[in-house]
Amino acid sequence: MTITLYDCATAPSPRRARILLAEKGVAHTTVQVDLARGEQLGKAFRAINPLCTVPALRLEDGLMLTDNAAIAAYLEARFPEPPLRGRSAADQAEVASWQWRAEFEGLMAIADALRNSSPAMIDRALPGPVDYPQIAELAQRGLARLQRFLDSLDAQLAGRDTIAAGGFSIADITAVVAVDFARVVRVKPAEHHANLRRWREAMAQRPSFKL
Repeated sequence: MTITLYDCATAPSPRRARILLAEKGVAHTTVQVDLARGEQLGKAFRAINPLCTVPALRLEDGLMLTDNAAIAAYLEARFPEPPLRGRSAADQAEVASWQWRAEFEGLMAIADALRNSSPAMIDRALPGPVDYPQIAELAQRGLARLQRFLDSLDAQLAGRDTIAAGGFSIADITAVVAVDFARVVRVKPAEHHANLRRWREAMAQRPSFKL
């Protein structure tokens, strides 16, 4: 059995897993899950991942990893080169901090803005098997949080080629996905985000980011 990624080409979360697998050079097969049609909520996919989310990664022995945190931890442990969580203790701490910020200040802020405002997501304000109603105030707060994240990311990238001093890391992967995903709420780096825009242009040269 080969490693299998349950993916959705249009969604940000599985894109993180795709990039990580490519950076690690891990051979795998891909199964597309149609989120637009609600395939993740169907009986067949619930048997694969009861959380009804992608990505999910099935390993050769059948073990199923059902979120990005587990996937990243497994791949880093099994395929330690190149290291994407930093080498030194200080670098690992910096990567962990910015990984957390890219997830919660970036991706989650965008998700709040989108899922609490889109007519297509009424009663789907959170992903997963449970329906939650939209809260309009969370959409506005998400946009404000997103702008603050872009400002702080730009400041972090002053004089740096990557987010963490140790070099390219999982923090760069998550942050790129967040910056790109922001287009769904009509937000993009502004002219004054010169450091962020320079970094994003450099990241675009990596083959993994073209996936």
